[in-house]
Parts: sequence; C-alpha cells; structure tokens
Amino acid sequence: MSNGPNDKGDASGRSTSRSLLADARLANPVAWERLVRLYAPLVASWCRRQGVEGQDVVDVMQDVFSAVAGHLGRFRKDRPGDTFRGWLATITRNKIRDHFRKRLAEPAAAGGSDSVRRLQQIQAPDIDSTDVLSVDEVQLDDLLRAALDSIRGEFQDQTWQAFWKVVVEGRATADVAADLGMKPGTVRVAKSRVLLRLRRELGDTN
Repeated sequence: MSNGPNDKGDASGRSTSRSLLADARLANPVAWERLVRLYAPLVASWCRRQGVEGQDVVDVMQDVFSAVAGHLGRFRKDRPGDTFRGWLATITRNKIRDHFRKRLAEPAAAGGSDSVRRLQQIQAPDIDSTDVLSVDEVQLDDLLRAALDSIRGEFQDQTWQAFWKVVVEGRATADVAADLGMKPGTVRVAKSRVLLRLRRELGDTN
C-alpha cells in the first residue's frame, strides 16, 4: 500500500511531520519563501478590501510579513480556534490601521478625509475582526490550491488519489476503495494523513 512509510518526502528531504511554520520559525529560507508565496495573495486581498490601493498594497504587505518574521516565534495555538490565518489577519488589520494613520500625518494630509473614513471603518467597535477581514472565497480557494500543489509531491499517487476522490470529489469511501484496490480503512487513513499535512502547511497545527 502507498500510505505507509514509503511515502515520499519533498525535494529537500524535510519530514512530512514537520509543519511549514515550524521550519519558518527556524529561519529556513525555503520554508519562509513558501509561507510568503502561500499567503501573500490573501494579505493583498485583505488590503484591497479595506481600501489600500496601488503601491501602498505592496508597502503594507512588506510591513505585514516583516512583523510576521519578527514575531512568528511567539505565535501559539492556546485555544482550539487559534489559527495562523487568524493571527495573520490580526497583524494585517493593525498594519492597515498604521497605514491610514500615516496618511493622516502626512503634510497637507493628502486624501485626509478618505483616510479618516477608512481608519474609522477599520476601528469600528461594532464590527467583528472576522467581518473586517473576512476571507474572500476566491482567495481562500487559491490558498488551498497553492497549499495542495505544495504538498502533492510528498505522497505517492494512490494515497493522493484516495484523498482526492473522497475529500474533493465527495465520493464514498467504499467506492473509492473498490476503484483503487484498497481497503476502506486504508482509504480513510490516507485521507486523514493528507488532511493533516494540509493543515500543517496552512499553519492550523503545530
């Protein structure tokens, strides 16, 4: 069977049991590049949704990932609902606030009234943070696709097909087992292993 110890590691030989965040915390440049590539489109989407425009989006993104690099070692999953995406959203929200505060402090306050409005919207006390930085469904789909592409090479084909057919195509475990010549229990194990690896890639587990 292909979901045993013979499953492949990635090209760097990194164990699939290690999370992307764990490697990024160790200042692994490959892991850090993967993390930024994975989450940059989502951060950019959040910025644009809050009215950050043009080159300012790039500037805010640089501030966001600079903060992530400086504080990644402090990120902890103390509560069941804690996720890296939620932590990243909080940092992004704070950096967007900083951006509009800087705009207000500029000489002649170019675009001052608009900056005030944007800042008030972001700080509005009756708006939950998950609403302020709600995940755009298209961007979330892109994030998941990028994560799946990133981990695909770590699994042999039969393991991946079992996961894909059950989770993505929504087929019954027994049917997939029959198609792939696997036992239903083996299909379930394969699905669980890929899902766990995906969660690690997305920073949802330690």
